[in-house]
Amino acid sequence: MSNETSLNKTFFAGIWDNNPVLRLLLGMCPMLAVTAAVKPALTMGLSVIFVLLFSNIVVSLLRHQLKPHVRILMFTLTIATAVTIADLALKAYLPDMSAALGPYIPLIIVNCIIIGRAEACASKNGLVVSIIDALGMGAGFTLALCVLASIREVLATGKWFEMPVMPDAFVPWAGMGMPVGAFITLGLMLGLVAIINKKKA
Repeated sequence: MSNETSLNKTFFAGIWDNNPVLRLLLGMCPMLAVTAAVKPALTMGLSVIFVLLFSNIVVSLLRHQLKPHVRILMFTLTIATAVTIADLALKAYLPDMSAALGPYIPLIIVNCIIIGRAEACASKNGLVVSIIDALGMGAGFTLALCVLASIREVLATGKWFEMPVMPDAFVPWAGMGMPVGAFITLGLMLGLVAIINKKKA
């Protein structure tokens, strides 16, 4: 297998085969909490991509100096640094979005996707593979967030990205903007993914 093929496989694994939300069921808290609309979902997804990239790069570069008994501490400090940068940047440049996301940006620190990729990939691979892995996993997470948010926003408000997309006769489904809408939509998405994978198998 060529190096390019291997990198492509690493990237696209995060989109589908190892999608952190739809296949591994990681990072479920923001999937339910910030997907009432596409804008906050996309902002969360981009923040996670930044933190993944930052932590994977740092861990990969320092992997030969890591001692087994301090590696989790080092992962956590690295992730916390990246999350702090992302949180302060949002507060400075997108204060309304920062307020809308509330505590969910700081909670990226305990997101299993981030520390999982640091342990499973970045601590064992070189810089290029770690970067591709972070981009693939981050893109898969963001895609899942945005699909769920698109369904909920359209059905709850008749809008997508705050732009009207439904006819005037459309009656909004208020429940889709509530937590119950997130649970139902996520459940249907997980069921659809399971059916697709079963047919592929």
